[in-house]
Amino acid sequence: AEQVMGEIAAHRTSIVFCNTRGLAELIFVRYLWAFELTSALLITAACGFLDSYTYLSRGGVFANAQTGNVILLALNLSEQHWYQASGHLWPILAFLVGVVLAVHVKAGRFDHLLVYPIRVTMALQVSILVVIGFVPTSVPHSFVTIPISFITAMQIELFRNIGDLNYIAVATTGNLMRLVEAGYGVTVDRAPDARKALTVYGRVVGVFAGGALVGAVCTQVMG
Repeated sequence: AEQVMGEIAAHRTSIVFCNTRGLAELIFVRYLWAFELTSALLITAACGFLDSYTYLSRGGVFANAQTGNVILLALNLSEQHWYQASGHLWPILAFLVGVVLAVHVKAGRFDHLLVYPIRVTMALQVSILVVIGFVPTSVPHSFVTIPISFITAMQIELFRNIGDLNYIAVATTGNLMRLVEAGYGVTVDRAPDARKALTVYGRVVGVFAGGALVGAVCTQVMG
């Protein structure tokens, strides 16, 4: 009888441990999801804001959306406007360097030098953006657009997933496509996971547009 009671007690302890562990894992997953969603929305809004700012007040250059820079670079080259073309070329190159460095960080090659390399990288990015905010418009535009392109590249390489959903912070085309796909999944396919995707991509597209609007208004009002 004592052996049976001991087995029952051990079984109950195992059940309690499993339930506690399962609850802890659920809390962690929800925390991670909230963190990734919040980070994605903030980064996306910042990208929309910065693109409006640099395009309106920094020589018509997109600091984040390199597709626009490639098109404008090609147009300037076709018109033999070499100086204007260089204004779009350098941000593109800075973006490429930022992606390479971010991949280096994600690969763990800085782990032996830094305890929290991603946190240090993000702190450095914030510091650079704060400094750039005080740069007057009389300073050459490349001193602003190149660092922003570099920082943005690192951000979108380090943070491009919200749970199992992929997104891109610097442009809205892919996000709009996924938004429509999710809407189709909700209304036509009745897919259970599509509703969450619809909500997420709706927020991402909305904050990008909102960030661009706020950036445009602030740039026009504050110069």
